[in-house]
Amino acid sequence: MKLTTDRLILRPWALSDAEDLFRYAKDEQIGPAAGWPAHSSVEESITVIEEVFSKPEIYALALKENNRAIGCIGLLVGEDSHLPISSSEGEVAYWLGVPFWGQGLIPEALEAIIAHSFENLAFTDLWCVFYEDNEKSRRAQEKCGFKHSHRIENQRNEATGDYCVEYVSRLTKKDWLANR
Repeated sequence: MKLTTDRLILRPWALSDAEDLFRYAKDEQIGPAAGWPAHSSVEESITVIEEVFSKPEIYALALKENNRAIGCIGLLVGEDSHLPISSSEGEVAYWLGVPFWGQGLIPEALEAIIAHSFENLAFTDLWCVFYEDNEKSRRAQEKCGFKHSHRIENQRNEATGDYCVEYVSRLTKKDWLANR
């Protein structure tokens, strides 16, 4: 499936995206803030595309002007989420390459994935998580209508082995419809 916004195409990842993925995912400002270690090689990025980004509802964020991948957004449903959610709920996860920060691209992509979740997938609720120091992610979620739900202390990150504080926010379909 493909979703589009004014400036972005949300599309499935392809192996041909591996170099673009590595270009942005090797940056220490990206992976750790999103909950995974920075990539160390194009080969690692290929493995991530094959094993993680090949799941349903995981999209490359590509610029409309050239279709180059600059980030990722996806829905983790049911047991794919680390939150205790049902199959009628989704956790939205995302990241964006540093050169594209501050341009409003994540809220634009979030709006598309929110509409897709509620209109096409018939979800009742969406959840987002951000780490304590990730102010950019908090602001993006708030812009799109997510509201603080709860805080999780000493959450172990399986990918990095670190312990952190997570903030969980929620958007219900009812609230989304009311704010449209």
